[in-house]
Amino acid sequence: MNAKCDMTGMTGRSRLLVLAITLALVWPTTLWAAGVSAPHDVQVFDTPSDGGGGLTVTWAPEPGEDASAHYRILLSDPANGAAAKQLADFPANSHYAREVKTPWWARSVPKDYHQYDIRTGKGVELKDGTAYVVTVIMSNDSERGETRAAPAIPQPNWINWNQANNFLLVLIFGGILFASIQAAKKREIFLRRIAGLDAVDEAIGRATELGKPILYLTGAGDMSEPSTIAAAVILGRVGKRVAMYETELLVPHRDPIVMAVCQEITKQSYLEAGKPDAFKEDANFFITTDQFSYTAAVDGIMLRRKPAANFFMGSYFAESLLLTETGASTGAIQIAGTDSDHQLPFFVTTCDYTLIGEELYAASAYLSREPVQVGTLRGQDIGKGIILCVLGLGTALATVGIVFGTDFQTIVLDLFKDLK
Repeated sequence: MNAKCDMTGMTGRSRLLVLAITLALVWPTTLWAAGVSAPHDVQVFDTPSDGGGGLTVTWAPEPGEDASAHYRILLSDPANGAAAKQLADFPANSHYAREVKTPWWARSVPKDYHQYDIRTGKGVELKDGTAYVVTVIMSNDSERGETRAAPAIPQPNWINWNQANNFLLVLIFGGILFASIQAAKKREIFLRRIAGLDAVDEAIGRATELGKPILYLTGAGDMSEPSTIAAAVILGRVGKRVAMYETELLVPHRDPIVMAVCQEITKQSYLEAGKPDAFKEDANFFITTDQFSYTAAVDGIMLRRKPAANFFMGSYFAESLLLTETGASTGAIQIAGTDSDHQLPFFVTTCDYTLIGEELYAASAYLSREPVQVGTLRGQDIGKGIILCVLGLGTALATVGIVFGTDFQTIVLDLFKDLK
């Protein structure tokens, strides 16, 4: 009787042992099979905010994804009857929506979803208006699951929503400029004193007293460069004062287009000054487009005519020191203005006054005090102040995000990114 009871007890323990071993073997297999099930919530759609020729594939992540399993993306064109073509094969723990440079307002799926963009190029050609079928496969060495999405058609989009923030910023800065211009029309706006521009009248007055000409250079750039445009605008202001004093003006050029523009600007300045008869067509004259031939010719003018005032406005290169050293040797008052930062040390050393960087662009508003120009200048300064504040705020938020591993800062940072 006792032996029978012991045998019964042994049988029960054996059953428990067999059950435990079975669970130990079967349970991991069940989990792995779940890891390679067919991808779910697969969506294929035209890539938003693009110029066409693109499809976007998204699908939900599986529990416990790691590099031991792989996803494969297959593309087929049912209309042509061609076999499906494999486009990508990557580990299951990669290609997430958070890795794509898409702002939060244009993201179509949660950040933890998988996302793969199919674009024309590198052996792939997507034709706009053609329906394509995309298959997503998840597999390992022994298991495989696949999902075929509904057909999707690539096509160009009218609006790039990724750059909606740029449109908003343009509206904001446009509003600031408009408000600044309106304020300048109603009251006088303070402008910081620029010594080089205050000395313009002094230089012209000295040339008039000595009976010597004024030499004005517009730099080495063409009319497509902002610094050349600024130099031409300042020439108009200088020309108006020169016309009032009936002082001789010399403007040698190395670009025929710039010469033609400056001739018209100078002529208009004499008309505004009420001295159209004093205008001379040959005040603006062309020398050569060669850099150092032009420099040698201007140096010769300085040594022969000995102008009382030299203006160097615009962009300059290696010729800057050759010009200003020669001018300084003749005893002339020299005023320079350039955005060529690599030439600024030479101008500061050899000239009496130097307009540094953006002072060259502010010169027109400073000299004319015209409300539109003054208001525009003030609006630009306000915009620069806002940009500096945004840079400081963005640096702080990015630092907090890295230190604490948070994502909330992207709500602000994305507003100031230039995304395509």
